[in-house]
Amino acid sequence: VGYCVTRFYWSMTRPNRRCVYTCSIIDVNNRPMFRIKVKEEECPEQEFTELTAKAAWHKIVNSIDILRRQNSLVKMFTVFVSGEDLYGFTEPHIIRLIESLPGVEILQNYAFKYGRLQLLDMPLTINPTGCARSEPKLQTHFRRHALTLTSSHSTRSALPRTVLGIEDHPQIPYVKHFVLSKSTQYRKLKIEWRQNVFLAKSRIQGLGLFAARDLEKHTMVIEYIGELIRNEVANKREKLYEQQNRGIYMFRIDDEHVIDATMSGGLARYINHSCNPNCVAEVVQIEKDSKIIIITNRRITKGEELMYDYKFDFEDESSKIPCMCGASNCRKWMN
Repeated sequence: VGYCVTRFYWSMTRPNRRCVYTCSIIDVNNRPMFRIKVKEEECPEQEFTELTAKAAWHKIVNSIDILRRQNSLVKMFTVFVSGEDLYGFTEPHIIRLIESLPGVEILQNYAFKYGRLQLLDMPLTINPTGCARSEPKLQTHFRRHALTLTSSHSTRSALPRTVLGIEDHPQIPYVKHFVLSKSTQYRKLKIEWRQNVFLAKSRIQGLGLFAARDLEKHTMVIEYIGELIRNEVANKREKLYEQQNRGIYMFRIDDEHVIDATMSGGLARYINHSCNPNCVAEVVQIEKDSKIIIITNRRITKGEELMYDYKFDFEDESSKIPCMCGASNCRKWMN
């Protein structure tokens, strides 16, 4: 109840014309009802209310089919027109949201398509100035997992030390502790990552990623995915994103390639920085491809926020980014 979507579909009164159909689910006598309002220029508004999406659209589709036949237009195969499709219930993003609603865990005969996701109430965007219109005037300092260089010549100094395998203290690499092969763990990760994490409001900043179940030490949790681009393209995009006041989510794989998750990325980009992290970011070779994997460095209990050290290069005072992790050993600055 409360679902509403707008659909532009064929008119029931004018052949070869389209009009607006507002599809919604309302509460009538404590029962969900599917309501469709038809809005068309120079025509009175019509309303259809039924118990199912299929029944609500059935009357409309039949009227459109009769009109098209009368005007010798292309035949409309109504048998292939689904009320669920026209309501948007078959769209992947809608399915994900529906499967994340409270109470879905009590369903017994429903086959989950994307797995049971645990999404909490999403917070509103925080405007430090108190006015959204003035925000573009400010420079956004969001997570930059790898600082892109100003020149086209890459150096290893701009890479996060975790990715390069350079740690502040000598220790055995995490990948050496794995009992299963990395490829086997990666295949398991691709299947189970939705059961590992969920997105929720973070005490550190904005949204964060949390453990959806207990995770043992050295567990591959999630892959940092995005668009693989060259270093030169990353430099140009960084400037463009700053002009658009976007949060920049980039992670360098090597000297020449960067993962850009700003516009098309996964949930891993929401993992916050911490000076006392419970995860690390590792570049793992999977079938000749480099993958950025978030791996636990200790046991993590269900509901605990996932964090790792971004390990930015140190900058001068004018370019400092404040750290808000709240750890006892917080360095106060991320770079």
